[in-house]
Amino acid sequence: MDGQTIVSALILGIVEGLTEFIPVSSTGHILLLGHFLGFESTGKTFEVLIQLGAILAILSVYFGRLWNLAVTLPSDATSRRFVFGILIAFLPAAVIGVLLHGFIKEVLFETPALICTTLLVGGVILLWIDRLPLRPRYTSVMEYPLSLCLKIGFCQCLAMVPGVSRSGATIAGALLMGTDKRSAAEFSFFLAMPTMAGAFAYDLYKNRNVLSADDAVIITIGFIASFVSAVFVVRKLLDFVSRHGFAPFAWWRIFVGLAGFAGLYFLG
Repeated sequence: MDGQTIVSALILGIVEGLTEFIPVSSTGHILLLGHFLGFESTGKTFEVLIQLGAILAILSVYFGRLWNLAVTLPSDATSRRFVFGILIAFLPAAVIGVLLHGFIKEVLFETPALICTTLLVGGVILLWIDRLPLRPRYTSVMEYPLSLCLKIGFCQCLAMVPGVSRSGATIAGALLMGTDKRSAAEFSFFLAMPTMAGAFAYDLYKNRNVLSADDAVIITIGFIASFVSAVFVVRKLLDFVSRHGFAPFAWWRIFVGLAGFAGLYFLG
């Protein structure tokens, strides 16, 4: 393991944390960036396993709310409905992710042009949604109906195509189904916990026999960098979205998609 690999792991970890919870596709970013850095991980596990840092960032920032949910779960119907809603939303990705795991890792993760395309298309869609005169019916994640949670869960499955964005798919779907921007982003935070934890556990299980000590080192570096940068994003994102909407992220997606195509054309 050389110094360039360590630096690349650090950079990719920072990018993962900065982009995981905003609708720009963290996987798309680190796969594209990894392509141009010449970074290769065993079984593409690095790109999935460093998400644990982002999961722990949510847990640290939302610990108070999570603890309150745990304490009130036996006695409060609203808390039970919310937790059940998150589990229902997680179910489609759990089933489809297991069924398509090999295709996603071996085909979709290895197609940079597809990632650039989905970044561009997703950016245009996000701009369109951000400008719609939507009238939200739901402004609190605690009040989302179970049927809405399930529909958002199916929207999340679109993000199995790298470049779509897990948070982007869930937020866009939620907005079109009557939520406000802040609660849509917050629901995406909570849904990320079981989704990313499940992806982490399943990918680690599938690749447990091929990972080496060097893999463990670079994954640890990426994990720590992801955690630190994700804490910053989780603390700031909801207020930013409330003030500016999602247009800045849409334009960033379009820029990265175009830059990616230019890089593929000139650099290969």
